[in-house]
Amino acid sequence: MKLKGAEIIWECLLREGVNVVWGYPGGAILPAYDALTKYPQIHHVLVRHEQGATHMADGYARATGRVGVAVATSGPGATNLVTGIATAMMDSSPMVCITGQVPTASIGTDAFQETDVTGVTLPITKHNYLVTDVEELAYTIREAFHIARTGRPGPVLVDIPKDVQNAYCEFVYPEAEIVLPGYRPAKGASELELKRALSLIEASKRPLILAGHGIVMSGANRELQELAEKAHIPIALTLLGKGAIPEAHPLCLGMMGMHGEATCNHAIQDADLLIALGMRFDDRVTGNLATYARKSHKIHVDIDPSEINKNVEVDIGIVGDLRTVLAQLNPLVRRERHDEWFETIRSWQDDARVRDIVHQESDGKLLAAHVIHDLWRYTNGDAITVTDVGQHQMWEAQYYPHTRPHTLITSGGLGTMGFGFPAAVGAKMGRPEENVWAIVGDGGFQMTMVELATAVQEKVHVNIAIINNHYLGMVRQWQEFFYEERYNQTPMFSPDFIKLAEAYGVPSLRVERRDQIEGAVREAEAHRGGPFLVEFVVEKHDIVYPMVPAGADLHAMIRRPGPTVTPDMV
Repeated sequence: MKLKGAEIIWECLLREGVNVVWGYPGGAILPAYDALTKYPQIHHVLVRHEQGATHMADGYARATGRVGVAVATSGPGATNLVTGIATAMMDSSPMVCITGQVPTASIGTDAFQETDVTGVTLPITKHNYLVTDVEELAYTIREAFHIARTGRPGPVLVDIPKDVQNAYCEFVYPEAEIVLPGYRPAKGASELELKRALSLIEASKRPLILAGHGIVMSGANRELQELAEKAHIPIALTLLGKGAIPEAHPLCLGMMGMHGEATCNHAIQDADLLIALGMRFDDRVTGNLATYARKSHKIHVDIDPSEINKNVEVDIGIVGDLRTVLAQLNPLVRRERHDEWFETIRSWQDDARVRDIVHQESDGKLLAAHVIHDLWRYTNGDAITVTDVGQHQMWEAQYYPHTRPHTLITSGGLGTMGFGFPAAVGAKMGRPEENVWAIVGDGGFQMTMVELATAVQEKVHVNIAIINNHYLGMVRQWQEFFYEERYNQTPMFSPDFIKLAEAYGVPSLRVERRDQIEGAVREAEAHRGGPFLVEFVVEKHDIVYPMVPAGADLHAMIRRPGPTVTPDMV
């Protein structure tokens, strides 16, 4: 059949299984929007800012494992996607962005709303395209989805000039397998790689698994648990690796890194073998590379060959899909015990337990840790939590244990303020049966709070927890530790969030005492038909402990002031 390029866009999306997209119309993408009226199977969500479209598509992708789709016009519409694209790129989130472009004859003339969006986004996309021939449009979109979802997932952008959208051609959907020169995502490990890895595991007395986002993305949760239980190896999680194994599992030590568990960091520094699975040795995980894990051999498994030996030199690097590699390795691993190693770890855990702020007196103050811990209790630890970036993000990681994959959605690599609330909207739309909480700070929420209108219009029941400490909290914390308490530009004026919610027609509550938390959570979750906002007014000068200063040794943590550990405390 003969179709316009604008119609081909939606035909291809339908065949890729897309039923919802997030976007904002404009002149250069109008032909596509006009054609959308013929495709009621695709639900378009009108966002209030194009950045919100990318965050919603990203949250949807992380919650469902499917490709999220964002649509924008040329020029400022396309450039407003940039922050969300970079966020998805850093965290390997599958997304396709479709942008309109000025007519091909006008490209390079500085036409109205012209921007070289493929040039702008080249460093922050897995791949991008400028389609100048309508005959190539269908194959390009098919290829874009293939690249976005295979190998190490990531965002792909397709820029389509207005005249290409208006041009006609014979439409035949390209059903053939996509074959790209030089693009061959690895699957499994070689026999030699497995043999070498096995020899290091069998020789180890103090092994430790570092479980990253790749475990969650590859669906290797069962294989991870089988390896750990069979070989009796403790597991430390990255921020995006939370949910890779139930955090109540006796082998799980919690989160590692800058604001991770002291136990994890001590174990990393004392281990004789690190088995890094689907993690990239980010600086927030390693601290000072010169002193990082000097006692250990290292095995690194990742689907992206560029990550092997990029930051940390390893003894064995295996490029492959984690689920496939672990399925190969596990039958070869012998059952083992490392009781002495676990005794050492237990002594570190006992020390950390005494310092736990949830069990300390707070002089009547409402602490963010109380809020997160109680939110975990009253949701039975079974919600999808979507966080913004800052202190509350780290408190969520510390005080909301996750038992399932895809239940913590957060901007890890880019650290994007404003991500949390729109990403929660996308997550809820992807998994409407789930209880979804957006946990945001007063700073980050104000960056994208206009999307309240989107959530109300779409009747998306997202619960919003604003952790309001009247500061840009994490920046203030750094100013306290490293800038002699010069709190320049971190005290924050905010609107009355309750009145703001009322203006959007959103029911809301303000919580100032710990005994109010349960009632607020219950009321929010009982609400139906749209978002519910709860403002938690918390202690202004609280600190996230422990903390590894940037560039410091991983074991040189600033610990929470607490009582000296004595035998009667453990």
